[in-house]
Amino acid sequence: MKKLIEWCERIPHSFIALLGRFSISAVFWLSGQTKVTGLNIDIVHGVFKLGWPRLSDSAVDLFRNEYQLPLIPPETAAVMAATAEHIFPIMLLFGLGTRFAALALLIMTAVIEIFVYPDAYPTHGVWAAVLLYLMARGAGVISLDHWFFGRK
Repeated sequence: MKKLIEWCERIPHSFIALLGRFSISAVFWLSGQTKVTGLNIDIVHGVFKLGWPRLSDSAVDLFRNEYQLPLIPPETAAVMAATAEHIFPIMLLFGLGTRFAALALLIMTAVIEIFVYPDAYPTHGVWAAVLLYLMARGAGVISLDHWFFGRK
């Protein structure tokens, strides 16, 4: 058991951070892709349809009928969510402004958990754990944060 623990402790932070950044970015990016038309990029499935993205009608309908966030009009909430689900995952993927991007997505996760899908806490808890890890430890050396600023 001691050897297993020693082996586990040697797993590099940069590897964990890179895996976490890629994985959580994919979750939010793919969600954002459902809210836009004109742009479809899915590197996992090899789908590349480049074009000018625009908010889909179904996205506004989701925010109007299913999500129903308090205080924010559905049209505004749909634009905010689609924008955030594209910008912050890209930042995380490249490790640029990692802690800020992770915080933004953590806030989004909290809003989703509290107002939209309160029964999905097991999934949102996993997202929160990854985002909190990235906030606490940073992007690692395989990142633009490290390259530009020497941050890990």
